Amino acid sequence: MILDPILDMFRGKAVTIPPLDGAFRPNTRLDDAPTFAELTEPDNLLADGGRLLATSGNAIYSLAAGAEPKVIETFPSPITALALAPSGDLTVALESGKLLTSGKEVSLPADLSCITALAYAEDGTLWLANGSAEHAPSQWAADLMKKGASGSLWKRDATGGAFRKVTGALAFPYGLLPLGGDVLVSESWRHQLIRFDGATGNRSTVLTHLPGYPARLASAGDGGAWLALFAPRNRLIEFVLQETHYRQDMIGQVPPAYWIAPALASNRSFLEPLQCGGIRTMGIHKPWSPSRSYGLVVRLDARMQPQFSLHSRANGTRHGICSVVKMAGRLFIASKGGDCVLDAGSF
Repeated sequence: MILDPILDMFRGKAVTIPPLDGAFRPNTRLDDAPTFAELTEPDNLLADGGRLLATSGNAIYSLAAGAEPKVIETFPSPITALALAPSGDLTVALESGKLLTSGKEVSLPADLSCITALAYAEDGTLWLANGSAEHAPSQWAADLMKKGASGSLWKRDATGGAFRKVTGALAFPYGLLPLGGDVLVSESWRHQLIRFDGATGNRSTVLTHLPGYPARLASAGDGGAWLALFAPRNRLIEFVLQETHYRQDMIGQVPPAYWIAPALASNRSFLEPLQCGGIRTMGIHKPWSPSRSYGLVVRLDARMQPQFSLHSRANGTRHGICSVVKMAGRLFIASKGGDCVLDAGSF
């Protein structure tokens, strides 16, 4: 209603989040999945032929069943995004804002300093997501708590040349999936997927009201996709996002690890919020309790609508899912909060 913003000043505003129901019905499939490799905060999974690559900190690892992760390349700064060109060249984005292709630095516009995702289209076009104009990728919680919407989408033609800005004012774009000449973008802080026309830049909203913060996308091989959601939404965090003065005081006085904000992992310190009452009773962490961290991967069909999902619930340990990849018919999932890469089986 038109009068709702005015009436909300007197009656208050309800804090609601989408329920975990239907295709998002909770299960324990992530916690039940076998560990493929143990790796500290794994991120950016990539299939390079028959080889599975993963990033952790400032290194790229090669992963194989029954073997220790093998370092294949290191960089002077943590890796924030990874993509493989049709030519076989590896493109790497760093926390420092640099972009490298086969070890050579790529020239970037001055306002590109928070690269969160990279993706090559079949024709060699390179898509790039810049999460924020104000914060580095590792400062994503600050961008959310300050209600940032300074992210942008860029592309570079297959022939090379400079990056061209497609659109701005995005609320932390975190995942990219080329679809022909178009690209699908996950917009984390607005909990939605958007499709952009590669020729005109026109946008259309594909999926909204997600129950968490979407991260990276991966092709499912049949026109559909896999979507990682790196943290859940809950009412307390949504309420804090509405309280400007409280957020400002929290940001200024409390260490970021203990903010009332989403997290990649939780239940590791007695200083963390959300630990008592409806969360933990008689020493038992309730699986249905509100949580700052969660594990969630969603299968999308060719229309990008949810079909089913894989979960690690509030009392689980495979939280902070930022990246997934399908290789040789099997689904591999990086749990950044659980320090492991999972083999979820055939799909």
